[in-house]
Amino acid sequence: MIKPEVPKNEVERLYALRTLKILDSSHEERFDRITRMAKRMFNVSISLVSIIDKDRQWFKSTQGLELSETPRDISFCAHAINQDNLFIVPDASKDKRFFDNPLVTGGLKIRFYAGCPLKIRQGINIGTLCLIDTEPKYLNEEDQQLLEDLGAIIEQEIKSIELATLDELTMISNRRGFLTLADHSLKVCRRNQMSMSFIFFDLNQFKIINDEHGHHEGDFVLATFAKIMLNSFRGCDLIARLGGDEFVAMLSESNSDANYSGKADIALERFAGAIDQANKTLNKPYKIAYSAGVSYFKHDTDKSIEAMLQEADAAMYKQKKLMLYSSTL
Repeated sequence: MIKPEVPKNEVERLYALRTLKILDSSHEERFDRITRMAKRMFNVSISLVSIIDKDRQWFKSTQGLELSETPRDISFCAHAINQDNLFIVPDASKDKRFFDNPLVTGGLKIRFYAGCPLKIRQGINIGTLCLIDTEPKYLNEEDQQLLEDLGAIIEQEIKSIELATLDELTMISNRRGFLTLADHSLKVCRRNQMSMSFIFFDLNQFKIINDEHGHHEGDFVLATFAKIMLNSFRGCDLIARLGGDEFVAMLSESNSDANYSGKADIALERFAGAIDQANKTLNKPYKIAYSAGVSYFKHDTDKSIEAMLQEADAAMYKQKKLMLYSSTL
């Protein structure tokens, strides 16, 4: 058996998946309708909408299968997300990648597989619409086009979820998405007695960049800033563009730490280094600069997410005023 490769952009892919908040959600008729159609149209025993998580494949919609998930390392769909076109295995028992796979030799006895990768944007495949059967099969060109068309419908349904929670320019959480995820994280922190840090970012002289270099450069700065945040913070940290040139990160850590502000300080130092490196590499006629404010809270705080954001925002403006004061001296 050949295990599926992990995509090179796995961190970005998993973050986008987490932001969708689709994992472990209830079955929905808009997805079940498509898998029912696919099962009937292609006369297969199983049709799925499979989502590839870090260590598992989880099924958003299933027809002909009782399972809700299987390990990722034996998943056919985990192979399929590594390409943009259909992934078809006519006879798994004769394929060197799968002939000894437990899904082939075990109870499911998979022989035929066809998966249409589901992307939420170019290069970010989160799962598949797939067909499975216990008999070898082949898809002609018309069948392949039909599977791609059904996959496109699933993609549109997923994007309708995405647009409600993601910022279209930077493709990280928007305010709505952040507040939803942060509320969940707050409950986890309270249950596990973990402290929290909120870091509020505001770009400096962003209006000047827009005015002097054009809005396309402004958009480039926003997208670059978001990408550096994504690469600098941990996968378990929440990041978002709240609107305009304002960004936020929410970090959690154990209250047993002597200095529970430590992880925020380390993250800010790492982020500052990444911004400096980007400014050197990009060689633009301007520098990406920002102000940041941090607020710290213990797990038993009674403050709302909005109230904690306001404290971080106030800390950021305090730093921005100090920077402006220093620059006039």
